[in-house]
Amino acid sequence: MDNSLIQVNRRLLLISLIVAGVYFARPFLVPLAIGSVLATLFLPLCKWFEARGFAPALAATCCVVVLLAAVAAIVSLLGWQVTEMAGDIVRIRQGLNRIITNVQDFIFRHFNVSGWEQEQILKEEQPRLGTLVKAAVGSVSDILYQFILVAVYVMLFLYYRLHVRGFVLRLFNRHQRYEVDAVLNNIAQVSQQYLLGLSKMIVCLWVMYGVGFSLLGVENALFFAFLCGLLEIVPFVGNITGTTITVLVTAAQGAPFALLAGIVLVYGFIQFIQGWLLEPLIVGPQVKVNPLATILALVLGELLWGLAGVFLAIPIAAMLKILCDHIEPLKPIGFLLGNKVKALRSRPQPVIKTSV
Repeated sequence: MDNSLIQVNRRLLLISLIVAGVYFARPFLVPLAIGSVLATLFLPLCKWFEARGFAPALAATCCVVVLLAAVAAIVSLLGWQVTEMAGDIVRIRQGLNRIITNVQDFIFRHFNVSGWEQEQILKEEQPRLGTLVKAAVGSVSDILYQFILVAVYVMLFLYYRLHVRGFVLRLFNRHQRYEVDAVLNNIAQVSQQYLLGLSKMIVCLWVMYGVGFSLLGVENALFFAFLCGLLEIVPFVGNITGTTITVLVTAAQGAPFALLAGIVLVYGFIQFIQGWLLEPLIVGPQVKVNPLATILALVLGELLWGLAGVFLAIPIAAMLKILCDHIEPLKPIGFLLGNKVKALRSRPQPVIKTSV
């Protein structure tokens, strides 16, 4: 067998083993990855505490306290907005029932499926209430466990960051350690840049959606603005999902078509501002991953790790690009992930005329 074919088979086998390992080890790798990425976000704050005389352990603990306070503030704000909407639940339910009735009537007229048959199909597909309750309780307990584990990882990564860096440097020869140290700094910087930019972007979206929805007269405008901004965690899809939920709930509240069209126009205007102004200024040039690679990373992240994979897809793709840019055999992959389009053009060879 040709040596080149053997090398290709070995590489494909190695990639398959890595993907399988990443998939089956996700209960261990997901909180570890989230903790390491969040630790890079709090690294400047940890250094700030240490520069003011805090012990490393106390500085790391203070960073975790800040993280817990931020999460508690977001959950409290979301709970407050949900409580504000509680009075409209009956009206929203009536509007949803009206929409469902119209949909059933449309299906009956165009597909000749009666309302009773549609209800039977839905009953067969719906799980029992006990199953839903058990799943909900299990999900809440699992989320709480994962959150505590992530917080512990954040504190430990901040406290042992020099120890971990020393371990990585000792894996390489002395003449390679300078370049490896530069790569580690770039990886920490790109993760930090992305998370800081994402946090600033979410705040800006909260303000813009809040102003836009309030001027339109959308009921519970702050809640929907908060939802649309928070879903920016999922790039490309998050804002569309938040706007769709806003349109559906507003329609269920009996809003006219002009208001629904205004919500869509606000979404389009904010997306224009976000894409052409906010992202270049806030996210900056550090996260140099092109949109095609971003979409592929999001899809692959969701397939392997679910929602956590979607959250980690872009920073991991940016880190992978940095690694590929510094490893000679992997530089083509770094080029593929990058956002600079450079076509390799073959120059025409000059024709040499010879006389016989």
